[in-house]
Amino acid sequence: MTKPSLPDLLHAAVSAVGGTERPGQVAMAEAVGEAIDDNSHRLIQAGTGTGKSLGYLVPALAHGERVVVATATLALQRQLVERDLPRTVEALHPQLRRRPQFAMLKGRSNYLCLHRLHEGAPQDEEEGLFDQFEAATPTSKLGKDLLRLRDWADETETGDRDDLTPGVSDKAWAQISVSSRECLGATKCAYGAECFAEAARERAKLADVVVTNHALLAIDAIEGAPVLPQHEVLIVDEAHELVSRVTGVATGELTPGQVNRAVKRAAKLVDEKSADSLQTASESFERVMELALPGRLEEIPEDLGYALMALRDAARNVISAIGSTRDKSVHDEDAVRKQALAAVDNIHTVAERITNGSEYDVVWYERHDRFGATLRVAPLSVSGLLREKLFEDRSVVLTSATLKLGGDFNGVAASLGLSPEGVEGDDVPVWKGLDVGSPFDYPKQGILYVAKHLATPGREGTRGDMMDELAELIEAAGGRTLGLFSSMRGAKAAAEELRGRLDNPILLQGEETLGELIKAFAADPKTCLFGTLSLWQGVDVPGPSCQLVVMDRIPFPRPDDPLMSARQKSVEEHGGNGFMAVAATHAALLMAQGAGRLVRASGDRGVVAVLDPRLATARYGSFLRATLPDFWYTTDRNQARRSLAAIDAGAQAEGK
Repeated sequence: MTKPSLPDLLHAAVSAVGGTERPGQVAMAEAVGEAIDDNSHRLIQAGTGTGKSLGYLVPALAHGERVVVATATLALQRQLVERDLPRTVEALHPQLRRRPQFAMLKGRSNYLCLHRLHEGAPQDEEEGLFDQFEAATPTSKLGKDLLRLRDWADETETGDRDDLTPGVSDKAWAQISVSSRECLGATKCAYGAECFAEAARERAKLADVVVTNHALLAIDAIEGAPVLPQHEVLIVDEAHELVSRVTGVATGELTPGQVNRAVKRAAKLVDEKSADSLQTASESFERVMELALPGRLEEIPEDLGYALMALRDAARNVISAIGSTRDKSVHDEDAVRKQALAAVDNIHTVAERITNGSEYDVVWYERHDRFGATLRVAPLSVSGLLREKLFEDRSVVLTSATLKLGGDFNGVAASLGLSPEGVEGDDVPVWKGLDVGSPFDYPKQGILYVAKHLATPGREGTRGDMMDELAELIEAAGGRTLGLFSSMRGAKAAAEELRGRLDNPILLQGEETLGELIKAFAADPKTCLFGTLSLWQGVDVPGPSCQLVVMDRIPFPRPDDPLMSARQKSVEEHGGNGFMAVAATHAALLMAQGAGRLVRASGDRGVVAVLDPRLATARYGSFLRATLPDFWYTTDRNQARRSLAAIDAGAQAEGK
């Protein structure tokens, strides 16, 4: 029997989901199929509306070997597992003559732990979750959440936190979940046979397609112990997010509160001398942290160095002591010991990493009004790690609507540890880039307006001219505005100012859940929605409710961001342009994502307005503009207003 062709399979899948086949989607599917057949690597930019999920799922399912798909957002994971994969498998089954299996796999802490639920959390929890005389009567929100979780545990088939609606707070979830370090292991746990996390891993081992997230992919790469099942092909969707997610997983932190909790957990399990030395080290660390000022530590101050060495050595002694103790008077001893070990081991690992002082790490203090100071350590770059761990022994396809920065793929490729396209060598993963375009006619559907006449934004102070400009644009658009701000302070200031000036309702991120805000924004065309980072990337509102996307300024990283400034400095020390490689690249990715909020469907029309003249006047402006969709470009404020008014009038005439 002849093997079904990729175009035929794609046609069947697209028909099954009620979609329209796009030339870009066909080109993408063929490129993914080639990469899988050649065991090679691809970077594929697929604009909004391409149908990229099917563009990679169809060749992946046709391949027949196991494929891992890693995404950044929960929304896309759910879409793949609940909608795209079931329909695609059903559509391809007659031609493939097999029914590929698929499964979702997340980190262990995303699943309810039956041991923790039934045996209780072996730790110094706050008193008063439940009334001690009437255990079934919760006396707090946390108590109510825990009762609901207990009921849910009897009904759920997956134990997956994301299947619980409505959700519960992180604090409540922490009472009934464990990290991989805290887990007893299926063979030692009384509930091992029923474990939800183990069941998810078993389903993944049997599946042809495993859908996971960037964080689990990073853990799999960093920790050495395989978390994901063996696979031939890795597809990374939303790949523009990968570097920041991997950096997050590779970042360690220490806080006085975290160290204190570890001391309390370990004290029950070790001799007095070991417990006292960890307690003393904890107190000296806390004293140092009380005086900590936010910012990067290019050298570790002497007092912090001594405190960290004391913590490291005391933690090492406690780990040895915990390993050799047995105390039957401690309830659920194995779980208590495992949790204490995990807490103390984390302190030892981070303290040792910082005291070793690798030139490839960045160390800094952060300070929070409510939680006090945190000591953090993160890798200067994850490119070497990704080159070594990601591209060996499998074919890798990375895709996103935003991978070409300034007109080529090399900037993103460098952050992933890849050499420029076409460079070959013994240890150099070879890759090809492909931009399959977008089905949208950007020059006809959208305008990029740069307010060249405004003053250059400074670091502080309100921008009166910007507020005037914003108010006039919103009035011309009749509302319909998504305001993307580079800081929460800027978003709040604009919302407060314009609520006093305009009749349009203005929603502000943080005043309600993001889902509720987006729903309200989509429901009323007169409404505006203002916010910061998650809005730049997470809003999908096709149609007339979003016809003006405003960016208050170019979203460069803050000059005092310790990690970004360290990365910029490192590039400069190696002879590169640190500003372009780090700050401009960061801004270009965000701006491309933000501008992508405007045109989500073939009938959408509108304006992206950037209220920062540097996009028109600065040398790097052309690099940033080359990263944005190919909208018609103007700096004429009257043209922008006329266009918005015409689009608004058209939408009103259609009754929208």
